Amino acid sequence: MQARPELVCVGAIAGAFGVRGEVRVKSFCAEPAAIGDYGPLLTEDGRQFTLTVLRPVSGGLACRLSGVRSREEAQALKGTRLHVRREALPPLPEDEFYHADLIGLAVFDPGGRQIGRLRAVADHGAGDVLEIERPGRNAPLMLPFTRAFVPLVDLEAGRIVVDPPEEE
Repeated sequence: MQARPELVCVGAIAGAFGVRGEVRVKSFCAEPAAIGDYGPLLTEDGRQFTLTVLRPVSGGLACRLSGVRSREEAQALKGTRLHVRREALPPLPEDEFYHADLIGLAVFDPGGRQIGRLRAVADHGAGDVLEIERPGRNAPLMLPFTRAFVPLVDLEAGRIVVDPPEEE
């Protein structure tokens, strides 16, 4: 079984917003404003912030971070990823997964042959898309994350079964 990361990325700071230290945050939560509900957020370098969502804005959410008082301090945080401890996340219904639990899993075809590893899960507005890194191939295999293309996700076994279309 794949080790579950202690921290899960729930958003990233896109830059300063306004002149009083607010930041624009890109939320990775299913409900974007929920990023403010998880308690203290942690950065990869060990800093901790309390985040208050102020309002939706173009490209994300306007937020206040504890201890950030100026536009310069806010801008210096641009690109910082925000994490929560796994135990702060709510349990998911059956057949729903946190992306962090899927990244890195081995990917198999229906016949049991490993075809690669899951590199990323992207959502460009029409639903999640799996990006599967395949050895010896320049381009990743991109598949919609639907039951038709992904009949099985087995977190305990650390594997995903996909049924890709025939390659030409």
